[in-house]
Amino acid sequence: MSTERELMSGVDTAWLRMESPANLMTIGAVLILEQPIDIQKFKQIVQERLLKFSRFRQRVVELNGSPHWENDPHFHIDHHIHLIGLPGRDQQEDLQKLAGDIISTPLNNTHPLWQIQMVDNYQGGSALIFRIHHCIADGISLVRVMLSLTDVDSLPPPTLQQNNHHDRLGNLFTPALHWLQHEVNLGEQLLQDGLALIEHPEHLIDLAREGVAITSEIARIAALPSDPPTCLKGSLSGRKKVAWSEGLSLTEVKKTAKRLDATINDILLTAATGALRSYLLEQQPNQGELLDIARLHAAVPFNLRPLDKPITQLGNQFGLVIVALPVGIQSPLMRLEQVKHAMHSLKHSYQAQVFYGLLGVLGKGPSVLEQTALEVLSKKASLVMTNVPGPKQSLYLAGSRVRQPIFWVPQSGEVGLGLSILSYNGTVQFGVVADENLVAAPDRLVSGFNEAYHALQELAASRSEPC
Repeated sequence: MSTERELMSGVDTAWLRMESPANLMTIGAVLILEQPIDIQKFKQIVQERLLKFSRFRQRVVELNGSPHWENDPHFHIDHHIHLIGLPGRDQQEDLQKLAGDIISTPLNNTHPLWQIQMVDNYQGGSALIFRIHHCIADGISLVRVMLSLTDVDSLPPPTLQQNNHHDRLGNLFTPALHWLQHEVNLGEQLLQDGLALIEHPEHLIDLAREGVAITSEIARIAALPSDPPTCLKGSLSGRKKVAWSEGLSLTEVKKTAKRLDATINDILLTAATGALRSYLLEQQPNQGELLDIARLHAAVPFNLRPLDKPITQLGNQFGLVIVALPVGIQSPLMRLEQVKHAMHSLKHSYQAQVFYGLLGVLGKGPSVLEQTALEVLSKKASLVMTNVPGPKQSLYLAGSRVRQPIFWVPQSGEVGLGLSILSYNGTVQFGVVADENLVAAPDRLVSGFNEAYHALQELAASRSEPC
């Protein structure tokens, strides 16, 4: 096998260096399948589809003080896919505990930085727990990659032929492209008036390099107040806990948004804000006065990759925006108005490009610069929040229907909480990953999200009633 090495990009290097024992830079996901699947059949699918990307066969090595990609001379798929049993009573909380334990475990850096655990016999089917290092690609890309293992019906297409590499990848991502072209994520809505730029994000990066409006944007980010001290801030243990909800009806969410003159993302962000408020009051009831004026900030990934084209190479192509979440407001309707205002103010923001450009610069400089940047970000934000559109129809993996997909992106610095929203097959899934030293009961945030959404739904229903 060739030992040819490729220099890692500055942005990917930044994410590699951000890893710490307390915050692993791994993107985690769980796919719950209705029927059991055969592990050998699954390995064949991974071999045909995932390993077409060289990154999944390459390990990271240091050369002259810089990280490089090189083919793993000892690569074997059995190093990366393992069949395991589920201890406990075969309940969701048992799978959540297992997933948290696995996500808390570092990847083996002598091999390519990814692992898949197949949980046998989970509630009559199977479950897959993915871990993929952030230096390989960003979360949006990796969700697309993971879902490329699936098919739109229970009969997978014939084995891919060894034809042109680009054509192979184009065919591979046709289903993913179909649903991505017809859905909208938070980042796109923030710049919906600049759709041409979203279709050609290289223009955004050019603008960032040229410094158009960048100086004022950096000043605005620097001027953001630090988040107040809450139970969501503190020292991290490195042990993660995860939880997720049953899916909400996307049709009902759309109805709620329309009746309240809001977008779907406005509704979901407001529900997440309500969940955070409830949890903070539950954990810190003596801080009610503080919450009357407080806002928490979430770092939200913003896609900078064209969504109208297949992914022909991996890597990180996204920035971050800092979104204010008005946890201090008691009224659900007023919280919604504040979220809408925050979204409007970010529509023409250059924050995403600023962060992308900074990561590229930091990845090429000494690691102390990244630590300084992480400290600043940790003070500005209390959590990371992702919102990714998924397929509108059911998907199948090795002939088994995917009942529910859940995913989480890593947190960096001293941020220990991540919230994720993923639409799938007419539903919206809400997930939580948190350092157990900060959030001992992530399921409370899940139930708080559902309660906050239903409060908005009731408000919307009351508006539709005749006078």
